[in-house]
Amino acid sequence: MGFWGCEAVVVTHGSLNGGRRSPLRKLILVKHSLPQIVPALPSDRWLLSEEGRRRAGLLAERIRPLRPGVVVSSREPKARETADVIAGSAGLTVVVREGLHEHERSGVGFLGALEFDEAIRSMFARPAELVLGDETAVEAGRRFASAVEAVLDRYRDGDVVVVAHGTVIALFVSGANDVAPFQFWSKLGLPSYVVLSAPGMGLLETVGSIE
Repeated sequence: MGFWGCEAVVVTHGSLNGGRRSPLRKLILVKHSLPQIVPALPSDRWLLSEEGRRRAGLLAERIRPLRPGVVVSSREPKARETADVIAGSAGLTVVVREGLHEHERSGVGFLGALEFDEAIRSMFARPAELVLGDETAVEAGRRFASAVEAVLDRYRDGDVVVVAHGTVIALFVSGANDVAPFQFWSKLGLPSYVVLSAPGMGLLETVGSIE
């Protein structure tokens, strides 16, 4: 069982296809590209900036050789825009799935960089407590893991790209690997991606910055 209670991530994948072992494939978790920060709006409504769209193009060039079979996105606009660029480069269309959105904190209001980092650090340090927003770290981690599990159940052929968000990606990866979540979260740039093995969710590669 992972630290975040995401036991389905490391158990269920091995039992796909009626109990037969699934062929090894890759799950590519992408953190969205650089958004246009609008302090008056909740971050889950932000769009990509011009620079973010440029970086998304560079990201797509890095992802395309991995030959994903499907590109799935969170519902948030900045993730969807990033996914559209990746999918377009790979000749695919984007699938939007619920549950892949960022930790629920849209009602918190805009925080400066240092204040935001400290809030995230506290959330990771006290995962079962509600210290930021409307979800604990455990709740966000379980919700995201369940959504990823559903994606992998639905798309069983080929590698899968999921475009999501830094906090839930860090929760997911740390739930299945021996990594410290805040330090891992801190390494994920806008955009960035990690490659995991499926089943098992072993961490194969981290690309923390694409500029």
